[in-house]
Formats: sequence, C-alpha cells, structure tokens
Amino acid sequence: MNAAGQGTRHLPRLLLVTGMSGAGKSTVLDALEDMGWDCADNLPTALLGEFVRGAAGGAGSVPMAVGMDARSRGFDAAALPGLVRGIEGVSPEILYLDCAGSELARRYDETRRRHPLAPDRPAEDGIARDRGLTASLRNAADSVLDTTDLKPAELRDELRRRYGGDSDQPVLTIASFGFARGVSRTADLMFDMRFIANPHWVDELRPMTGLDDSVREYVAKDPGWSGAMDRIEQLLSDLIPRYYDAGKTYLTVAFGCTGGRHRSVAAAVEMAERLRQAGFSPNIRHRDLASPPSDTIEEQTGRPKRQ
Repeated sequence: MNAAGQGTRHLPRLLLVTGMSGAGKSTVLDALEDMGWDCADNLPTALLGEFVRGAAGGAGSVPMAVGMDARSRGFDAAALPGLVRGIEGVSPEILYLDCAGSELARRYDETRRRHPLAPDRPAEDGIARDRGLTASLRNAADSVLDTTDLKPAELRDELRRRYGGDSDQPVLTIASFGFARGVSRTADLMFDMRFIANPHWVDELRPMTGLDDSVREYVAKDPGWSGAMDRIEQLLSDLIPRYYDAGKTYLTVAFGCTGGRHRSVAAAVEMAERLRQAGFSPNIRHRDLASPPSDTIEEQTGRPKRQ
C-alpha cells in the first residue's frame, strides 16, 4: 500500500452509496446503520459537507455513509466524485450499486412502484435514462457491487464482509456459477472447470452437489484436477497480495462449470480450504447451487467425458 493510502486509514470513512435506482441503496444503508455507521439517505448535495462535519464532530471516528441518486436534490453525476473527495478530514469512497435492467424492471413491477425518472412511462424507460445519467459516476466509483443475483440477506452478508471492519488483506470471495445461466457478473478472476469429467452424468451423483464428499472424490480422480488446482492456488497466492498492494480491497474469484452444481462448487470449496491454509480469509458464495439438475442444461456444451 502506498503512503497516501496509509495516511488515510486512521481517518473516519465517508462512503457515498449511489448507483441505479432500485439496485438496493436503502438495503445497503440499513445494513451499514446496523453495523454502527452514521447514515443519511437522499441528502441534498449542498448539505453533504455540513453532515460530515456534524457527524465527525459528534462521533469521532465513526464511519459515515450517504445515499445519493438521481432523486437527490442537486444531483450531478459528473461533479459528485470531486465533491465527495474534496471533503477534508475523511477517507472518501464511492460505492456504485448496479443491477441488470431486466431485474430492475421486475423489482419495479413486483413492488408496483413507479420509476422516479419515468413516472408516466414504462420502468424500462427510466432505467435506461438512469443508466446513462450515472455512467460517469460508475466509472469514477472505487467499487461496483452488482446486486442482480443477490437476495437481501446475501447483500447484507456481502456488506458485512466489506464494511464490517478493517483488514490487512482484500475481502476475498470464492464463488461458483453455471455458464448455462450466464457468467458471474462480479468475478475479477474466472476459471472454467468444464474440462473435468461431469458428475451430472453419473446417476448416483446427479442429485448431489459439489458440497458432497462423493462428488468431490469423483472430480478429484480426474487426471486434470490436482494439477489445475495446484497451479490456480499458486497463481492466487501470488496475485491476491499484489491486488491489495495496488489498492484493490475487494476480490472475487469465480469457478464455473455448465450447470453450477458440481464441478464449480467442488472447486470453490477446495480452493477456499487451500487459501485458508495459506493464511487468507476467503468467503464462499454458490450462485446456482440450488438450481435443479437438468440434462438439457448440461448438454448445452456437449456430453462431457465420463471417468
């Protein structure tokens, strides 16, 4: 970490929570408040400095979070990063909440709310306008959190990992997913495990997952497994500290297979165990673990080799 980064670590944190309307800003602020942060939602930009001075003066080093989006008075996506980072006496950070348009439209339809940028038009129009309006803010953000596939409880868990306390290593998440259901949206590094014999085509293993010992033993017998896992572990052990030294505080490593139930899950579990033994503190997330087994999905990339 550079000297400038070390010099700001003792300052109270100021987190700007922004992004797409409907992506979970209120949930994020509620979770941060539960963790002891001093939070304010939809604060007019003109009052940002006053809020920070008041919070810092009354709470010492208590971290602060401010929610702002297109509904906030005085909102200017291009000017906001400079405004936040120009406040003295705090360590500023911008968190941009993103979400797929189809999921945002579903959320607005489910809650029967009108999009704030399209009160008399379909929600899709407001979503498109919002994305264009906040594009520069997304580019300027210190971190982007995609909430498309996250349930509220999972989002809270992710926030606790990110903002629950200080650490001398990045917040490391090891994830599994199925390519048939789309690539992982949050992955920084991605490894394709579809070269391994597929347990789905073994009748007794099909209903199981990569959390079961029988599945893990099956994939471990594949000639390509041990060598690949050894090399990936060596690569990650070298890269993780380098990412942190470069200022990256959140790192997601994702393993994918066809359906996201067997090989990717087993790889994520084993790699998390290996990295813990190496001194890291990984979290695990399995995106498609609860999906039912499907021959149709597994055959999308051809019938894999059997052991």
